[in-house]
Amino acid sequence: MDRVPGTKIDRYEDRESRMRFGKMKIFCGSSHPTLGEEVCQQVGLRPGYEDISLGRYERTVFSNENIFVKLDDSVRGKDVYLIQTMSSPIHENIMEALIMIDALKRDSAWRINLVVPYLAYSRSDKKDQPRVPITARLMANMIETAGADRYMTIDLHSGQIQGFFNIPGDSLTAFHLLSEYVKGKNLENLVVVATDLGFVKDARNWAEALGVPIAIVEKRRSGNDENAVAMSLIGDVRDKNVLLVDDEVNTGGSIVNAYNVVKQHGALDVSFAFSHAFFSEKSKERLASIDLKEIIFTNTLPVKPKYMLPNMTILSVAPMLAEVMIRAHEGRSVGELFDE
Repeated sequence: MDRVPGTKIDRYEDRESRMRFGKMKIFCGSSHPTLGEEVCQQVGLRPGYEDISLGRYERTVFSNENIFVKLDDSVRGKDVYLIQTMSSPIHENIMEALIMIDALKRDSAWRINLVVPYLAYSRSDKKDQPRVPITARLMANMIETAGADRYMTIDLHSGQIQGFFNIPGDSLTAFHLLSEYVKGKNLENLVVVATDLGFVKDARNWAEALGVPIAIVEKRRSGNDENAVAMSLIGDVRDKNVLLVDDEVNTGGSIVNAYNVVKQHGALDVSFAFSHAFFSEKSKERLASIDLKEIIFTNTLPVKPKYMLPNMTILSVAPMLAEVMIRAHEGRSVGELFDE
């Protein structure tokens, strides 16, 4: 069976079209055009969607840094899917997404779906210090105010962010895609290690999927300092291969600390799997400084070639996004993709 990667269903299953809205139309912002093209290609592989192509638009940035968008294709009465991940430059890409939503709304789109594989500011999901904002809630408010009717995203930093939205959405996960890849490598004597206590629940899912034990790196973060200090290890990794798991990489400090801790406790080969690769010069230097056997992540964010290392493997979320978009368009269950 040719399954959609990261799901439990057949890619080419026979199905009767049950379109509830106008004809599907896909647009892709400028943040990750490669992913947008791949998603559109994957949608076009499905029976009944062969004529799907990316919508055309003009984007201009004026001398005062204001962004202007003009749609070249009509979306009147259509079910529109706008793909825009929030990669660097984050604030420019956020603003572009909001402006495009407004343009789609004013051209009388029947429904506007924002497909945002990586949602910026998702770590700012609570008031954990005096006089600080909850920026994840602000992001949800802006997306709704701009005119989006639905949203789709992958691996939010915490599930509670879904409650910030007053519009329906699909909070997806790349866990199945990543875990199936690791499972296929048949790593022996393996232990899953959570890089911090906040990722324990997800690490348990990893351990259960792979049928292996779990361990946890306990760390403490000081205020807004991005350099988290690993403190101790809960569990046994001595003479075992280790898979470190997390949701994203920014500076790479946490993974370096976690790597050093498991190595100090006698781990053998160490690999690392996560969803969002928000790489920078700092993270590249840190990842290159440790002897990871393999670094596995998805293409929810574009990665510049200069940040790539020989031991990196990128898995595509495009087939999963394409299937979810089709199911949302047809009014079909998304949960059954993952036996939920």
